[in-house]
Amino acid sequence: MRTLKNGAVSCCLLLCLSLFSNKPYAQENNLLTQQGSFAVGVNYWASYAGVHMWRDFRPDIIEKDFAQLSENGVKALRLFPLWPDFQPIHQVYTAEGRKKYMSFKDELPLPATGVGANGMSEEQLQHFEVVADLANKYHLKLVVGLITGWMSGQLFVPPALEGRDIITDPEALTWQQKFISTFVNRLKSKPAILAWDFGNECNVMQKLDNHYQAYVWQAVLAGAIRTADNTRPIVSGMHSQNVEDNEAWQMVDQAIFTDVLTTHPYSLWTKYTSQDGINTMRTILHGAAETKLYSDVGGKPCLTEETGVMGPMTGGEKEKAAFARTAFFSNWAHDCRGTFWWCAYDQASFNFPPYNFAAVEAELGLIKEDRTPKPVFNEIKNFSSFIDKLPFKTLPPRKTEAVCVLTDGQDNWSVAYSSFVLAKQAGFDFQFQKAGQPLKDAPLYLLPSMKFIEPIMKGAWLELLEKVKAGATLYLSLDNAYLHSLTGPMGIEISTNIKRRGDVSFLGKFFGDSLRFTNASERKLFIDPKQATVLAKEDDGNPVFLKASYGKGEIYLLTFPLENNLTTLTGAFDKGQPAYSNIYKQIAAPFIKERVLTQNNPYIGVTEHPLSDNEKVVVLINYGTEDLTIAPIIKNGWKIAKSLYGNYTSEKQLVLKANDALVLSVQAKK
Repeated sequence: MRTLKNGAVSCCLLLCLSLFSNKPYAQENNLLTQQGSFAVGVNYWASYAGVHMWRDFRPDIIEKDFAQLSENGVKALRLFPLWPDFQPIHQVYTAEGRKKYMSFKDELPLPATGVGANGMSEEQLQHFEVVADLANKYHLKLVVGLITGWMSGQLFVPPALEGRDIITDPEALTWQQKFISTFVNRLKSKPAILAWDFGNECNVMQKLDNHYQAYVWQAVLAGAIRTADNTRPIVSGMHSQNVEDNEAWQMVDQAIFTDVLTTHPYSLWTKYTSQDGINTMRTILHGAAETKLYSDVGGKPCLTEETGVMGPMTGGEKEKAAFARTAFFSNWAHDCRGTFWWCAYDQASFNFPPYNFAAVEAELGLIKEDRTPKPVFNEIKNFSSFIDKLPFKTLPPRKTEAVCVLTDGQDNWSVAYSSFVLAKQAGFDFQFQKAGQPLKDAPLYLLPSMKFIEPIMKGAWLELLEKVKAGATLYLSLDNAYLHSLTGPMGIEISTNIKRRGDVSFLGKFFGDSLRFTNASERKLFIDPKQATVLAKEDDGNPVFLKASYGKGEIYLLTFPLENNLTTLTGAFDKGQPAYSNIYKQIAAPFIKERVLTQNNPYIGVTEHPLSDNEKVVVLINYGTEDLTIAPIIKNGWKIAKSLYGNYTSEKQLVLKANDALVLSVQAKK
C-alpha cells in the first residue's frame, strides 16, 4: 500500500490546517446549518442517462426533470460531477514504464494554463454551469458531491489513477486537490449551490489501516475547499461512520473538517436495521437515531443525506410511501436538517455499469422512467407543503431529559440504536455522548450495556457519581462489566459472579402491569440487596433490577445488557412483544411528567419544542401500521390550541392514522 511519508504528512497537515483555521465557514442561516431548518431533497442523476449524464449531456431533458421535481415540492438536489468525466487524465509512459506526462485522451500534454493544466475538462465545467443555472431557474438548491469516485456499487476513477490507493497515494491526493480548487473556483459564483460535499461515500474508495490516513485526506480536501470558497458549508458525504476510537473514519475527525455531518440510513446496508418491516418503528427510527448519534458525538449538525427503500424486493409501494411519510416527520422532529431521498428517477432500463450488475439500484426512484410519479413522491410533496405553510420558519430543538453515555468496549451503534428506541417508546428523549467527552448536564444519565473491564475511565465515572450525589438519576446495565466502584454507591454486595448456563429471567411489575421475559446474559451476579430496593427478580429470587439512593439522587442497576440484546432480536419492538420500554419509563417517570403533553402508547413517539414560555409545538408520530386512538395527558395550566398537521377535534381523544403524524400547538392557559 502506498502511504504518505512522514515529511509529506507533516507538510500537508501544516498547510491544510492553516488554510482551514484561517478561512472558517462564514455564511450564516444556511439551510443545512441553521438549527431547526429542514431541506426536502433528492439525490439526482438525469432521468435518461444515470451516471452517463455528463458524457451524454441533454440539458433539455434535465430541465424537464428539474421542473417536475420543483413542481412536486423538492427544494434541494445532491448533484455529482463524476470524477473521470470532469478530470479525464491519462498517463503517458516511456521506457521501462517511466511516467512521461499527463494528457487527455488525445495523448497530447496537458496545457500549461487554464483549467486544463489541472486536468479538468472545460466542456464538462460548462455543462455543470448550465445545470446550476437550470437549478436556479427552478428554485432548486444544490449540494455538490465533489470527488464522485464511488457510485451505486462502482468505483469511478480517472484513467491515470486507476489501481492506485485513492485516499493515501500522494499523486492521487494531488489531483483531487487540483480538481477541487478548479471546480469550486469556477462554480462558486452560482447562487444555486448550497454546499460543497466531499463526494459520494468516499470512505468506500479505499480500505484504510488507521484514522491518520483518513485525517490527512480530509485535511487536504477541506483546505482546498476553504481556500476557494469560505462562504458555504462543507458536507461530509460519508455513510456508516463510527464513533468507536479504533475505526479509520472517526466522527470526531469528520467534525473537525466539516460543517455538516451526514448519514445514509438504509435498512439494507446499516448493521442491525433490516430485521423488521420498512414501515415499522425500529426501521423508521434508524434515520433519527443514527443522525442524532453523529450530531451529538461530533458536535456538528448532521443531515440525513440519503435514504430510501432498496427496491421492490424490500417493500411495496404502499409500504414505501408509509415509510417515507413517517420518516420525514421523524427526521424533522429530531432536527436532522433535511432528508434527501435516493433517488429522483428509476434506472431500470440502463444496460451499463453499475446498473447492469447492481440489481438493487434499478428501481429506487420517486419517478418511473416514463415520468409517472410513484405514491412515495406524493408523500414528499405533501410534507414539503406542510413545511412551507408552518407559521414559524424553523422548529426549535426538542426537549431532552437525559444523556446517553456510550462506553468503551461495546458496539456503540448497537447499544445506541436500541437505547434510542426504548427511550422513544418510554416517552422521553436524550442526547448522546461518548465517555471521556465533557459530561453534558442532565437530570438523568444512561450508561447502557457497559462491557468488559475498561468501559469508562475512573475520573469520568466519579464525575457521574458526583452528579448523582447532587440529585441526578443514573441508570446502568451490565454486559460482564467492571467498574471502579459500584457496590458501595448502590449499597449492595455481590456474593459471587459466575458464568451462566442459560438466559436470565426477568420478573417485575411496572405501572400496574407485570413484565416477564428472558434475555441473554453471560454472567450471573448473586446479589445481596442490603439497602437497595429490588424492582425485578429472576425465577430463583435473585435480584436483576435494583434502585438505590445515593446522596440526593438515585442509581438504577440492570444486571444484563438489555439494549445490546434487543438490537439483534427480530421484532423486539413490535406489537405483542414484552414491554421492555417500561424499564426506561420507570427510571424516567419523574421527568416525563414535566412535559406539557404525554401519552402511554409505546408506538407513538412524542417530541416537545418550545416556541416560547407560553407555547410549545408537540409532534406526535405514529410509528405503527395501525390507526391509534389515545387519551392525552395534558399538564395542568396548558391546553391544546390547534393542529398544525392532522385532524384534531378534542383534548380528550386524539386519533393518529397509521404511519402518520399529528402536530399540535399547546399553549399556556391565560
